[in-house]
Amino acid sequence: MSQAGQTRAFVFPGQGSQAVGMGVALAEAFPAAREVFEEVDDALSQPLYRLMAEGPAETLMLTENAQPALMAVSMAVVRVLEREGGVRLADAGRFVAGHSLGEYSALAAAGTFSLRDAACLLKTRGLAMQRAVPVGQGAMAALLGLDVDAAKAIAAEVAGDRVCTAANDNAPGQVVVSGHTEAVKLAVEVAADRGAKRAVMLPVSAPFHCALMAPAADAMAEALAQVTMLPPDPPVVANVLARAIEDPEEIRARLVEQVTGAVRWRESVLYMKDAGVETLVELGAGKVLSGLAKRIDRSLTGIAVSTPADVEAFLTSL
Repeated sequence: MSQAGQTRAFVFPGQGSQAVGMGVALAEAFPAAREVFEEVDDALSQPLYRLMAEGPAETLMLTENAQPALMAVSMAVVRVLEREGGVRLADAGRFVAGHSLGEYSALAAAGTFSLRDAACLLKTRGLAMQRAVPVGQGAMAALLGLDVDAAKAIAAEVAGDRVCTAANDNAPGQVVVSGHTEAVKLAVEVAADRGAKRAVMLPVSAPFHCALMAPAADAMAEALAQVTMLPPDPPVVANVLARAIEDPEEIRARLVEQVTGAVRWRESVLYMKDAGVETLVELGAGKVLSGLAKRIDRSLTGIAVSTPADVEAFLTSL
């Protein structure tokens, strides 16, 4: 690995980064991107690329569609970098990591899963997460301006005999709680009284990354048991551990745990920084993770690669 590669990590976005039109410019510019979208459509027996290109947005936003679609865009970028620039992630970066479903994208990019398996796993994951909790019974909220310990304390205080837990530790002052709707609404009220800059309910269809997702974790344990997995190269920084792992059996177990466990993104980024990473390169739709880089540590640089122009600029920088 080059010296620059030692200071670079590749990161992959999670749900919320989807938008109608994502991936279209890549598909129009690069045959390698079109191949990825065709492979995913074939794996799912579904015209997912057409949905990404044309919408409607409310259908694309369904968890069962958004998850494989976001992975497909990320993998299209990876495939284009490989074909157009001869970039091997293992040579060009120290780690891969992804936010929630993005961990599957990271593992596919690092060679743990085939593209087909990643698409099918995420379709299963999205359906299972959507079905785990009846609509309206679960919710998520962002508590802005509070640290993770304060958010955990509020969640524990309001839970009672219900579920409410810190689900995403995204950055300093940006923590998401998840659980039963009534408890999450109460957490929003309490957070406002405890000095949160803002506390807002999120427009999501299910309470991800909390104990209510246990049926989905069971479904993923069954699905992951059927899939061949290889050690990732480079290593993956696991959401639930905030450290790198390489053993396929441990990865399998942690992906099951991830369904109900918290996404420890802030800690994951700091782990990579402590290992010498200076630049986070976000591959796929949107700019959420590259935007969080400096909020987590001012010494970090975030770069988003999602369009043909981004690809060209990144390849030129190598």
